[in-house]
Amino acid sequence: MVKIRLKRLGYKKNPIYRIIVIDSREKREGRAIAELGHYNPKRKELKLDKAAATEWVKKGAQPTDTVKYLIDNSDEDGNLVRKVETEQKLSKKAKAKQEALAAQATA
Repeated sequence: MVKIRLKRLGYKKNPIYRIIVIDSREKREGRAIAELGHYNPKRKELKLDKAAATEWVKKGAQPTDTVKYLIDNSDEDGNLVRKVETEQKLSKKAKAKQEALAAQATA
């Protein structure tokens, strides 16, 4: 089975990953069939050949969960698109306090 997964590069406490197509029985640093891009988690940088990645998926290559997330959250040029969380989750007490303040302001 062929997988699309990350290959770790970089040095201690500064990982950089290559996104590669590889046989699932190969070791993590094994010989890749194809290189699709690279990902730097510290800088949130992603360069990905999205067309090649979708082509490999059509051929039957299975992406790992992390690689699937990176493919889904990249634009057509292969850059990482961050999703902005607009709604903040509040505890029950904080929510009740906020509603009480809003009710006082309208009254």
